[in-house]
Amino acid sequence: MADDKTGGMKIDAKLVRELAQLIADTDLTEIEVEDGDRKIRVARQITAAQVTYAAAPAPVAAAAAPAAAPTAEAAPAAPAADDANAVKSPMVGTCYLAPEPGAPNFKSIGDTVKEGDTILIIEAMKVMNAITAPRGGKLVKVLVENSQPVEFDQPLFVIA
Repeated sequence: MADDKTGGMKIDAKLVRELAQLIADTDLTEIEVEDGDRKIRVARQITAAQVTYAAAPAPVAAAAAPAAAPTAEAAPAAPAADDANAVKSPMVGTCYLAPEPGAPNFKSIGDTVKEGDTILIIEAMKVMNAITAPRGGKLVKVLVENSQPVEFDQPLFVIA
């Protein structure tokens, strides 16, 4: 975008349309292009209904299982309770548990973590984003694997 002589912004509508079409064609959620002093970001908003719809079948199946087999009630209930407190992904990208290939993981199950400790990183648009512990405690569960693609709001790990 560039300023015109009146101080307003001049938008290249053709470029915005092309970027929007690129997002639609590739299933990306956002794209940003920078050319000199012009910077254009086009993003597609993912509604809560889409996320809820994808996650809805799992709770229904878990709720139906205890009614059919009361003895199985304790097993599914414990993981669901842990996952409810899971730290979720703030973005779409690729998850890495170690700072580089061949290096040890940032943290492993059973490790004590402090608030702010890096647990993993998510690569999004060639940028490595550190995902940190929101609170101190023990890392009890890692819900993703190394190099796994992750979605926005996907559970990543649990600290108890």
